[in-house]
Amino acid sequence: MFAEFVWPYGRSGTAPALEILSANPSVRTQTRSTPVVFVHGAFVGAWCWQEHFLDYFAERGFRAIAPSLRGHGASESAGALSHAGINEYVRDLERVIADLAGPPPILIGHSMGALVVQRYLERHPASAAILLAPVPPQGLMPSTLRMMLGDPMLFAQFGLMQTMGARVVDADIARRAVFSDRMAPEDLERFARFVQPESQRALWEMSMHGAARPWLVDPKPPVRVIAGAEDTLFSAPETQLTAGLWGADWQAMPGMAHAMMLEPGWEAVAEEIVRGLWASGI
Repeated sequence: MFAEFVWPYGRSGTAPALEILSANPSVRTQTRSTPVVFVHGAFVGAWCWQEHFLDYFAERGFRAIAPSLRGHGASESAGALSHAGINEYVRDLERVIADLAGPPPILIGHSMGALVVQRYLERHPASAAILLAPVPPQGLMPSTLRMMLGDPMLFAQFGLMQTMGARVVDADIARRAVFSDRMAPEDLERFARFVQPESQRALWEMSMHGAARPWLVDPKPPVRVIAGAEDTLFSAPETQLTAGLWGADWQAMPGMAHAMMLEPGWEAVAEEIVRGLWASGI
């Protein structure tokens, strides 16, 4: 059910090759025509969706696709990763979706990926958009200041990871940023091996401006915002602001921290997304 391959270069010969992870419904499953495209957040790659979500959605009839944005996972970077910004990530998403058959996709973006999805919607249609723990409209600065003042050791760990890589990160300290206390130590250690530095340009852009621009989106697809009730990076009022800009439904998932697609109990999040899609007739 699960396949991995690297997307070829674009027609110009300059676009980076992108890793795409996908899962297709089995022959015994009724296939839905609308594909689901998952967009990962900062510091990770498509692997974060591979763990649970791809197979889960494929088992419910959806073709599930998760690209690694340039410089992430096994994707090429087309130069220094630090030169990549949100617009470059949007172009990666455009390339992936351009080859998909069927209606406009359902887009599910997490954190930074939720901002990439929102920027994509300014240029292209979608059947629906689900924003998981989205970067708040005021950007990363409030979260960064909270971390700097409230947990300086964690703030220092992020700085070390950016300059020296994930190998220097203390897993127990990093847990506080994106996982709940329920995460098993062996899973935490396994996930930590895949964590990577993020583009400094993308981080700067998110720090200065993470707001949605729904007035540029026409027509607007159904949008839903789902937050983790135990997310220490983005508070409930911050993610509610994103929902307010879109006039979207907002929901906080009990027990979920920031990386809700990897958290124990991730099934509740996936079930909630699928239930909403079915209710809307997708």
